[in-house]
Amino acid sequence: MSERVAVVTGGAGGIGGAIVEALQGDGHRVAILDREQVDLADAADVRRAAAEIGQADVLVHAAAALDQAALHDVDLDTWRRVQAVNVEAALLLAQAFSPGMAQRGWGRIVHIVSDTIWSPPSPALGPSGITVNAVAPGLTRTAATLEGVEGEAFEEVRRRQALPRSLVPGDTAATVAFLCSDAGEALTGQTLNVDGGLIFH
Repeated sequence: MSERVAVVTGGAGGIGGAIVEALQGDGHRVAILDREQVDLADAADVRRAAAEIGQADVLVHAAAALDQAALHDVDLDTWRRVQAVNVEAALLLAQAFSPGMAQRGWGRIVHIVSDTIWSPPSPALGPSGITVNAVAPGLTRTAATLEGVEGEAFEEVRRRQALPRSLVPGDTAATVAFLCSDAGEALTGQTLNVDGGLIFH
């Protein structure tokens, strides 16, 4: 394959970083959109970053705002920021890069989501050779989860998985790399759970 350009949001994080390495290993030239490069909660800044990149063959939205609070403690600014980072940035980037993908007849869009999301994306881009999928990691050992999740939780989840081992960022990255390859051309509108068999379908 000729060198393809991949854009990875959250590419400095645990899972995002592993995805960057996997895509680079497959020969992609990777542009990382993380906090240092763009404010994903700011639509104008997202559009600016996309314009600076120009065109992309692969878009992986791995960034996420994970703010949590009890219902009565959620303030509107936090709610809007979570929606902007997790949903609106993905929309804006897909709008920026999918026309070029369609023109070239090849593209890959992958969203890293929670493993509790089951609504597949619209197939509208399929006739242009663009696949759209989601990858839902289970509880993965990253710097962020090791800091924010109690140690017993990892062991409890591991016991409930069909594959009794803790998940690492490379597990998700390998799945993303497959979806972004020519071998993934028959998969679209799917959510792939990379959770060691925690949830069966």
